[in-house]
Amino acid sequence: MNTLRAAAIALLAAGQVLLGGCATTPSGPAAPGGAGAVAVVTAPADPWENWNRKVFAFNDAVDEAVLKPVATAYRDAVPQLVRTGVSNVLGNIGDAWSAANHLLQGKLQDGLEMGMRVVTNTFFGLGGMLDPASEMGLRRRSEDFGQTLGKWGLGNGPYLVLPFLGPSTLRDTAGLLVDRQVAPSTLPPTDAGQYSVAAIELLDLRTRLLSTTQLLDQVALDKYSFVRDAYLARRLDALYDGAPPMEKFEDYGADDAPKPAAKPAPPAK
Repeated sequence: MNTLRAAAIALLAAGQVLLGGCATTPSGPAAPGGAGAVAVVTAPADPWENWNRKVFAFNDAVDEAVLKPVATAYRDAVPQLVRTGVSNVLGNIGDAWSAANHLLQGKLQDGLEMGMRVVTNTFFGLGGMLDPASEMGLRRRSEDFGQTLGKWGLGNGPYLVLPFLGPSTLRDTAGLLVDRQVAPSTLPPTDAGQYSVAAIELLDLRTRLLSTTQLLDQVALDKYSFVRDAYLARRLDALYDGAPPMEKFEDYGADDAPKPAAKPAPPAK
C-alpha cells in the first residue's frame, strides 16, 4: 500500500512539469562595447541537461497520453462552479502551510495575514469552498518549503527534471519532500481516502494548466528550454516576493572603454 501511495504522490506532482512564469532572467556579465553595454545571456545551471531532456520527454508523453485527456474531460463535464469550489478548498488547505512557511522565514505580518485568510475562508467560506478573504483584501501569498530553504541561504543547486515530478532543483526537491507531508492528500485517515484526494489534487492542477500548456505548445520552439527558464525565473521571483535583485551590468563609455594593448616597438636596427 505504501508503494501505491508513493505512486499517487508522484502522479500528483506531474502537473508541475509545466508550472512557471513566462519570463526569463538573463545571467552573466555585460559585454563592453561603444557607449553602452550589452547583456550576455548564459544558460542556467543545467549540467545534467542530457538526462533532464530524456526525463522531460517521458513526462511529456505521460501527460499527453493520460493527464491531459482526463483533465480535458473533467473540464468539459463538470460545471465551473463545482470546479472552482474544489480549487478553493484545496487552496485553503495549502494556505495553512503557506502561513507556516511565512513564519519560518521570519515574515510575521504575512504569516498572520495568511492565517487570517485560512480562518476567514474556513468559517465564512463554507469550509473553504468560497473565498471571502480575497474580497476582504487578504490575498493569497503562496509559499513552500523550497522557498523557506532559499530564505535560509540554501542555493538552488543544479536544475533537475524528476520522473513524473517535472522541473525542480536540488533545493526544491528537498522542499517538495517536506511539502508533500502536509498536503491535502495526507488528511484522510484511510489509504483509499488519501488516494482519492491525491487524484482530485492532480486533476484540479492539470485542469487549471490546460490553457497554459496549449499556449506553450504554440509558442515554444524548444519546449524543454522554455519550461526550464520559466521555472527558474518563477522560482527566483517567488524567493524574493516578486522583487528579485537586478542584474548588474558594467557600462563603458567612450572615454573609459577598454583599449587594445599597445604593440611592442620594433627592435632597433
